[in-house]
Amino acid sequence: MTEPAFSRTRVKICGLTREQDVDAAVEAGADAVGFVLYAASPRAVTIDRARKLASRLPPFVVPVLLFVNEPAAQAQRSLVEVPGALAQFHGDESPSDCWAASGQGSYRYLRAARIPLGPEAASFDLVKYASDYSSAHAILLDAHTEHYGGGGKAFDWSLLPPAVDAHLVLSGGLTPANVGDGIRQLRTRCRSLSVDVSSGVEASKGIKDAAKIREFMAAVRAADVQS
Repeated sequence: MTEPAFSRTRVKICGLTREQDVDAAVEAGADAVGFVLYAASPRAVTIDRARKLASRLPPFVVPVLLFVNEPAAQAQRSLVEVPGALAQFHGDESPSDCWAASGQGSYRYLRAARIPLGPEAASFDLVKYASDYSSAHAILLDAHTEHYGGGGKAFDWSLLPPAVDAHLVLSGGLTPANVGDGIRQLRTRCRSLSVDVSSGVEASKGIKDAAKIREFMAAVRAADVQS
């Protein structure tokens, strides 16, 4: 599963709540933007707000809707509201729950794997997890924290398996300072590697910093060239 010497890492900027932040992500070259449809999150937006923000996106930039234990019918209604959207399941959804909420394959989805912090990360069977959620378009790697929807913590990437037969999305505590290291460590361990950032490019919760977004994208591109 070793990739070519140069492979462009795709980037998702998540937790967007404002028009100017959507525009900043697009201008910086993000491939996807995420909207959190989980009321308990400080970055939560309504589906109406997500639809309005997603309407600003140009072609080939993908909206992603983040759900946490959302009933399948409601998740499907939300996906209909935002044309072209992918789903991201971040709660306790089983493989059958994800399959149902994605309209039995009508919508592509990402499944978050909550990796333990500290040395316990080595005990997480990511190979089995990816197999269990084989209908997922990708497995998103996030740190296991008290709260759902992402906690801005980084787990120990070095403890992940050396080979996972899945597309992976690295998330959890990424910043312009560490994303390059994450890319270099994980790129050859999977079919393809993407990255997902939220708190690492914020001025405050739910408020993005355009300069940090640009710095993050520059760090990703630098890692691509070096890898």
